[in-house]
Amino acid sequence: MKLSIIKGFSFGLTSGIITTLGLIVGLHSSTHSRTVVIGGILVIAIADALSDALGIHISEESENKHTHKEVWAATFSTFLSKFVFALTFVIPFLLFQLSTAIIVSITWGLSLIALFSYYMASQQEKKSYKVILEHLTIAVFVIIITHYVGDWVAGLG
Repeated sequence: MKLSIIKGFSFGLTSGIITTLGLIVGLHSSTHSRTVVIGGILVIAIADALSDALGIHISEESENKHTHKEVWAATFSTFLSKFVFALTFVIPFLLFQLSTAIIVSITWGLSLIALFSYYMASQQEKKSYKVILEHLTIAVFVIIITHYVGDWVAGLG
């Protein structure tokens, strides 16, 4: 059961952060609207958390090696972690100007990924800097790509 909870939590945390950061950066680049960004975060916190929870649920069931409780533990853990971590990104947009909120959100998201990567690497007795660098590189790649996609979309209108 513990492994199912950890699996769901780690997936939800990572997906919640990277998906929400990509959404924030892309929506900001295309609209420059605080309202649109906050709305996007709320939608992703609900819809994507439910979608990923169902995905984990089906994935765990398809392995045909988990108990009913383990499947539901992974499902609930995925939903809760993705929902909560995605929602934390609303806070900077309520407290700061839009451009500052973007920087705070990126810093917050990358810090969480680095901290979780460090924890995970230490649990697996791996070199933490390699794990952190790998995960941050992927996150930064998502941020860069979504920024340019947002710029491209803004140019369509």
